Amino acid sequence: PAFILRNPNGAFLCIPTAFASWTGEALDHKIPLIRSMDALSTAAVRALRLFDDYETQRVFTTIGPEQEYFLVDEQYYYERPDLINTGRTLFGAKPPKGHELDDHYFGSIPERVLAYMLDVEDQLARLGVPIKTRHNEVAPNQYEVAPMFENSNVGSDHQQLCMQILQSAARKYGLICLLHEKPFAGVNGSGKHNNWSMGTDTGRNLLEPGDNPSENEQFLFFATAVIQAVNKHQGLLRAAVATAGQDHRLGANEAPPAIISIFLGSELEQVFDALAKGKGGATTPESVLGLGSPVLPALPMHSGDRNRTSPFAFTGNKFEFRALGSSMSPSFANTVLNTIAAEAIDDLSDKVEAAIKGGKSVDEVLAGVLGKSYKGNSQVVFGGDNYDEAWHAEAVNKRGLKNLRTTPDALPEVIAKDTISVFSKYGVLSSREVEARYEVSVEQYITKLNIEAETAASIARTMILPASLRHLTQLKAAGILELVRETDALVKKLVTTIKALEKVNLTHPAGHDALKHAFYMRDKVLPAMDAVRDVADQLERIVADDLWPLPKYSEILFIK
Repeated sequence: PAFILRNPNGAFLCIPTAFASWTGEALDHKIPLIRSMDALSTAAVRALRLFDDYETQRVFTTIGPEQEYFLVDEQYYYERPDLINTGRTLFGAKPPKGHELDDHYFGSIPERVLAYMLDVEDQLARLGVPIKTRHNEVAPNQYEVAPMFENSNVGSDHQQLCMQILQSAARKYGLICLLHEKPFAGVNGSGKHNNWSMGTDTGRNLLEPGDNPSENEQFLFFATAVIQAVNKHQGLLRAAVATAGQDHRLGANEAPPAIISIFLGSELEQVFDALAKGKGGATTPESVLGLGSPVLPALPMHSGDRNRTSPFAFTGNKFEFRALGSSMSPSFANTVLNTIAAEAIDDLSDKVEAAIKGGKSVDEVLAGVLGKSYKGNSQVVFGGDNYDEAWHAEAVNKRGLKNLRTTPDALPEVIAKDTISVFSKYGVLSSREVEARYEVSVEQYITKLNIEAETAASIARTMILPASLRHLTQLKAAGILELVRETDALVKKLVTTIKALEKVNLTHPAGHDALKHAFYMRDKVLPAMDAVRDVADQLERIVADDLWPLPKYSEILFIK
């Protein structure tokens, strides 16, 4: 629906709009998303008829994208050209204290931040955006807000509004809201956990297992379809979350998006393993958490833990696609999810319908169809630590999963044969529309890295180098030769690395091969930037504090 945005001088009417070219191609994220929702609805309603559900007329996909973000004092922001130009710090030594103690995560929300959050929630409520939770996140000065579930189209629009309000409201409180995936090296980055499910127009969640998931045939059918879809199109899912900012977002408490795997939990794994073996489904006995005091009530214990390292995890009655970046629109990732799920649902429906032609019932054939599908796609199911190097080796060498570590590795999946086929089959994106999105994504990657490289070279040459030389001059005047030698060596190394970065910035490959250019940015420009940063961060630790030109992490991350 249309909505009104207010500012100090009045208000203006906003009308959600779809954008198409004069030849009919979709030029936005909304049109493909709506098409994908229609495709999934058609496939899911067809499947529900197999279970004698003739009441449901439409199936919606719902999303609840959790939004992580950083808040920094605007004074420090305006003293950091890298934050202004790129959204992330291109320089910054690790502070003495990071988030090792988890004291921010488990602490109370700072007063200024809470006032800001309440303001954001009030503005979002006026816009019809239902916010459910707010809390501190793991990294210092990192926070999260989560909405209630809505259908994918409205939820995606509301997510865009949420990001806009988060950024605009912060200024009133002397804060800047950072939505970059990795604004600070060495501490957690920010994601956008995309909670995704399917619901009918009669109010049922198709991914709700019920009290006994082994007996809930509809749930098992749709869950199997999701597993099949994710395994077949794991590369496309990875590409759907690929950006320059995302390539930095790896580490503890952050779902690594490079290898796509699914976490099901112990109970569901037992059920699906039993299906694959042609046996009845097992269930985990219901148990409770005894908290050791009659004052505290006994609480039901969930049979499946939440695996925070999994990029794609089942979390009770939905799948949580944890690999989205904090600055991203959720539209394309959900377009992909809807489309590949529709394909898998149709495939399972075809097989069930073929099996019952001989006179058997759905009940008689379903376990065999689902068991065969799970057996063929179970390599994507993993319940362990996704950060473990042993898992990376197993995933690639034994299970045949794709490890698309960087954006240039992943983006070709957008124009892969299977991608164009599934998008074309369901009328979600034509090959021309797919190729255009691929070209835009590659161009964005190149452009953003070029801006970062130019900014890094400028800061290093005009701010960090002069400060380091002034410090060196003072050391020479004081006659402290040991420190002179240490600083002089680093200053000379800084000059060398700046020159190397400026050289690679000037020698980009000629021609029209955009992907080749993207690999050049990854393999030549990024390492040159890292080399400058490495020396600069060493200098930050020894140059006099009053001479250092940039606010340090210990200041930016802990002023609340």
